[in-house]
Amino acid sequence: MTRSPDAPADDLAPAPDRGPEPEEAPGLSWRVRLAVAVLVVLSVVTVLATHRWLTDRFTETTRNRAELRLSLYSGNVSSELQRNSVVPLLLSRDPELISALDARVYTQTSARLITFQQEIGAAAILLLDADGRTVAATQRTRLGTSHRTAAHFIDAQRARETIFTLAPRETAGFEFTYSRAIRAQGRLLGVIVVEVDLAKYERAWAGIQDAVAVTDAAGVVLLSTVPRWRGLPLDEALKQRDAPSAVERALQAANEFTQNRPDAYVGGRAVMQTQARVPFRGWRIVAFTAYDSVRDRVNSVIALEIMGFAILQALTFYVMSRRAWSRTAFFQRESAELRVLNARLQREIAEREKVQKTLEVAEQTLAQSSKLAVLGEMSAAVSHELNQPLAAMKTYLAGARLLLQRRRPDEALASFQRIDDLIDRMGAITRQLKSYARKGGEAFEPVDLRASISAALAMMEPQLKTRKVRIARQLPRRPVTVMADRIRLEQVIINLLRNAIDATRDAAEPQIDILLSAGETALITVRDNGHGIADLENLFEPFYTTKKPGEGVGLGLAISSGIVTDLGGRLTARNGEGGGAVFEVQLPLLGKDVQAAE
Repeated sequence: MTRSPDAPADDLAPAPDRGPEPEEAPGLSWRVRLAVAVLVVLSVVTVLATHRWLTDRFTETTRNRAELRLSLYSGNVSSELQRNSVVPLLLSRDPELISALDARVYTQTSARLITFQQEIGAAAILLLDADGRTVAATQRTRLGTSHRTAAHFIDAQRARETIFTLAPRETAGFEFTYSRAIRAQGRLLGVIVVEVDLAKYERAWAGIQDAVAVTDAAGVVLLSTVPRWRGLPLDEALKQRDAPSAVERALQAANEFTQNRPDAYVGGRAVMQTQARVPFRGWRIVAFTAYDSVRDRVNSVIALEIMGFAILQALTFYVMSRRAWSRTAFFQRESAELRVLNARLQREIAEREKVQKTLEVAEQTLAQSSKLAVLGEMSAAVSHELNQPLAAMKTYLAGARLLLQRRRPDEALASFQRIDDLIDRMGAITRQLKSYARKGGEAFEPVDLRASISAALAMMEPQLKTRKVRIARQLPRRPVTVMADRIRLEQVIINLLRNAIDATRDAAEPQIDILLSAGETALITVRDNGHGIADLENLFEPFYTTKKPGEGVGLGLAISSGIVTDLGGRLTARNGEGGGAVFEVQLPLLGKDVQAAE
């Protein structure tokens, strides 16, 4: 048979002269064994390293998602507590409730409390007389019950503010209540009690696989998706577990060998522990996430990697040993390997489809959680901004009632007109939800800062008269015009004035200076002679406040900073040289630089 001159020497020789076949078999078998051993060692090392890296990565991803959920849960609990904390203050000043307690006539009182409950969304509202007897309630079955020895009744009589009480229930869990004494002319008439329903969050959290618990400052479990944990210290609750069987102990040891050391054990299962702070009396919320999802994701990737090494080993064995087999054996082996490979690939495709579906569900859940978090922040911001118009409306209503009693209807009509203006303002604030979502500039218009300062002072007039604060204004004669949203700009000035009024509460001669100047930019300066600013770094963080519970939620400066940024300006704060705080709002003048605001 004719050969090419460039062919190897062993191919040029005839078949009988290549030497006996048994002499090549041992050398070929040795090379195959060495290649297979090297490939096995390489695959084992790679699989172990990949397993460790994927476990750390997926564990961190799962922990981040758990922390995000805890932030949402913490915000829900804090919002529920803050929303109900102001209810006793409002009801303790209700004229009809005070009249009912004074005259001891309660025919319409329960119906009025039911109306308040529907508007507020509280769990239950009770009205107690001076002896602790329930004279009106949103639940008819509780009428006549005695609360004389209850902590919320005793503590409310001793205090001049709203009292939060935590008491264990007869069945399970705790009862959360806000109570406040109702007084008239210096004597105690009764106590208003508002119960907060936090158990609804337990029912909502029960829909996920994680175990969630809320603890107080001492570490005692107040709320939990595991009923037997309630009332126990968290460390003691985690120790409660059923005795594992021998099989469960073996599986647990195997799982701990292939993963990082678990943070804790819940029911004999290794779990990941994440926690977040609830901004209320040192409470904390803790979640325990099982490692099952991490193991499933890691195992799916490791299975794919092992499959790849198996295929590589099969191909290597085929390449290294093809000379030792005849063509018939070669084709039979190839056919068998292809059938096995096809079956494995089908299983792998099914596993990957399952993993893909799981990832899609997780992404949808994360997107929904993000939307709920944004919605909660927007709702808290709008409710915070509505507090000031509501307080002014209450003052004007009281003044109008007094004027009507004195037969001065013309002056009362002026108060009603101011109330009508405040209602329009509240409507404008609520309509801003759409502008927050669009981030548009259609509400921008030329605004004279002098008129905005005057409007803000008119809004704050009731509080300024009550506190008797001296206001010093220094405004230029010429208009200082900027491109801005008038309502939101007035919100910023009102928030700064309100903070200045609160800061000068302890000053002997409270004074607030308002300066407006125009240079390269428009500059509004609000200076007070209060106690100054202790923490400048966290001043503009949401929910950061130095006020007492019930007096503020820490959103005013955060909202104001966001509004000024949207208008293309900057809000800064510092301590004055002679004491007090100085806030400065810089905005671009109209016609110079309005691109940032638009």
